Amino acid sequence: MSVKPEESPSESSKSNSSDNKPQEIRYVNLYEAEEKVYIRRITGFYQRLRRYISAPLIIGFILMPWLVIDGRPAMLFDLPARQFNILWVTFSPQDGVYLAWLLIIAAFLLFTVTVMVGRVWCGFTCPQTVWTQMYIWAELLCEGDRNKRIKLDAQQWSGEKFLRKAGKHAIWIAIALVTAMTFVGYFTPVRDLVVSFFTFQLDLTAVFWVLFFTGATYGNAGFMREQVCKYMCPYARFQSVMYDHDTLTVFYDKERGENRGPRKSGEDYKAQGLGDCIDCSWCVQVCPVNIDIREGLQAECIDCGLCIDACDSVMEKMNYPLGLISFTTEDAAAKKKVKILRPRVLGYGAVLLAMVSLFVYSLATRMPLLVEVMRDRGTQMFRITDGNVSNVYTLKIENLDRKTHVYDVRVSGDFAFDIQGYKAPPILEGEIITLPVRVVVKRSELKGEKNTVKFTVIARENPEIVISHSTTFIGPSK
Repeated sequence: MSVKPEESPSESSKSNSSDNKPQEIRYVNLYEAEEKVYIRRITGFYQRLRRYISAPLIIGFILMPWLVIDGRPAMLFDLPARQFNILWVTFSPQDGVYLAWLLIIAAFLLFTVTVMVGRVWCGFTCPQTVWTQMYIWAELLCEGDRNKRIKLDAQQWSGEKFLRKAGKHAIWIAIALVTAMTFVGYFTPVRDLVVSFFTFQLDLTAVFWVLFFTGATYGNAGFMREQVCKYMCPYARFQSVMYDHDTLTVFYDKERGENRGPRKSGEDYKAQGLGDCIDCSWCVQVCPVNIDIREGLQAECIDCGLCIDACDSVMEKMNYPLGLISFTTEDAAAKKKVKILRPRVLGYGAVLLAMVSLFVYSLATRMPLLVEVMRDRGTQMFRITDGNVSNVYTLKIENLDRKTHVYDVRVSGDFAFDIQGYKAPPILEGEIITLPVRVVVKRSELKGEKNTVKFTVIARENPEIVISHSTTFIGPSK
């Protein structure tokens, strides 16, 4: 199937001004397979910067499940136990608001960074980019640089080609397996996971997820690199909305570079009407998403800066000034005044600062205790014995602190309520206990059918850990 693209305004005006010249029609096959992208090895400032940034991220991702704090994993999302251990804090499903809050903060942080410096998240810290770097490293190690890989793929199968391909895919699978086991290790103790996996004692659920994430990593970083950034990632679709004329991003200096064309070293290329771009296409060959930055700003560009390193290396060999491709802004490229503190940046920054401050305050003042009080509906609404009216409640206490606590329970209200049947047991870290509790009050003191009673649960070892919960006490109507 082929379609004819719509004419852009520039093409339309061009056709009107030169009707005597036939226009070129470009047809696109919607079912055409993507050409394989061969990335050229490049060195330079931004390539080193990517490595310096990605290395700590990879190390932190792998080591975090193995770290132990106070005898437990530093980060473990224990779904069966409904506990989420993050460093020194234990969260419960009721703390899901913190997760939602954190995701909103991350979104606004991404918006703020994008307005200021473009898609540097994609180019330097996105997991897809980081893992793709490792897979490209394996290609370079086993198959060589770009030209060697092209020749290798064009060759007939031989022993050498098989060994090089097998070595590359073995490294790819090893990286994918380590990635998958590390990720699953955030949801189950990683030490037990590794031992059980290699002794074939792992349960089928864990096996499924390890194999699933192994395949996902192998496919995404090995075969779908640029497709993920171009078509699957939603960020590429809406990031242009956040750009303005002062957003820092990768630009090609057309005024200086055009017209492109090859030339001999030392000749007066400007007399031939040529610009500084020698049309070597290195900027395209090093691009992870296989775009030509010389065609202008594109949604697929991830601002990794590799085209800058490639172009600078060529300019240096040609003894031309560096910076034909550079990180700059649209206004700076047009020799206009650059505004750093502009309304959009200040707005995003103010909202981000407010949300982070409230999040930190809420987290710092969070009570490591959860209490639920439910009046027992399986028995009589109330009971009258020896002139006292009693209600039975189910008291649920969850200890989210890192220490064992004994919790005392007190009741109060408009009347002289008293509690019976509660014995304060020691509650371990992360433990949940459910106990029946009877609350009594003299019948002569009650004034109505529905009354309010307040339960106060307080840690005996630390009185600052205290939570109150109000509920209804039912009495006789007369």
